[in-house]
Amino acid sequence: MVAEVSTADRYSRFAHFEAKGHSPLYQELASGVAADAEMLALLDDSLPKPKRQPNLLLAAVRLCHGVAADYGQFRGWVLDDPEPVLEIMRTHSTQTNEPARTAAMLPILSRIEGPVALVEVGASAGLCLYPDRFHYDFDGHQVGPESSPVRIRCAVEGPVPLPERLPEVVWRAGIDLNPLDVRNEDDVAWLRALIWPEETERQERLSAAVEIARAEPPLLFTGDLLSTLDSVVARAPEDATVVVFHTAVLNYLSPEGRESFYRKAMDLPVTWISQEAGGAFPEINAKVPEQRSDKALFVLAVSGEPIALTEPHGGWLRWFG
Repeated sequence: MVAEVSTADRYSRFAHFEAKGHSPLYQELASGVAADAEMLALLDDSLPKPKRQPNLLLAAVRLCHGVAADYGQFRGWVLDDPEPVLEIMRTHSTQTNEPARTAAMLPILSRIEGPVALVEVGASAGLCLYPDRFHYDFDGHQVGPESSPVRIRCAVEGPVPLPERLPEVVWRAGIDLNPLDVRNEDDVAWLRALIWPEETERQERLSAAVEIARAEPPLLFTGDLLSTLDSVVARAPEDATVVVFHTAVLNYLSPEGRESFYRKAMDLPVTWISQEAGGAFPEINAKVPEQRSDKALFVLAVSGEPIALTEPHGGWLRWFG
């Protein structure tokens, strides 16, 4: 039987494995919560377990109050008037929509001949549905329109098949329990709040990607990924190669739900690209040819076969081989 992870442990692990080296402020805030009995009691007594996650609290406080100077200010904002923060946590989800995550997929997408139909599971606002509109720089190897306002840099290691062209995307659709609308300023404000304070480049990239999506809004479907995927895939143009993809989504499902999704994705007539933490799919993780010292890394897999490790926000790609 697997021991249940306490809220304190969740925040401690977030500080050490996710925020450390990326956001000194969020490392401080998460470590502070992990050691604060009053804050932990508030979260445990007010929210169901899935809603106690660190990123959700940090983004909710940022949306309500802005960026805290230190843990003392952060704590005061929450405990002095907790209900506005708690209400955001109850009604929102961690729907990080980072366009740079498309960089890891591009070596795969660029090798697909002919028209491509994209279906993103856990699409948020659908910003990752536009890999054909972004400019990429893989350690000096560049591809994509020079005029694109979305500039993505991705460091590469190993025998990465660097893309020579962009995919011919003819159809793009997404599935989410609560899709966000790029034309809605409140939805965009939530996307901004989810970006960590030190990551100004990500804020700029988000703004540019939002403008691209506003010019041609994606087709987004509200629904559960297990019950909705088949019907969305069936809508894709018949002459297109359907690519189903997702990043950092499946850990929100139960182990049984992940197993059901694995079987569904393997059975559908699609190319399936997953970027998930190693624990999401034991069937895939068992095939990873190298040990991962950093638990925050994602495994990139195509139709169940692991091919690379990726930085969660698209910063680098390490190809196996």
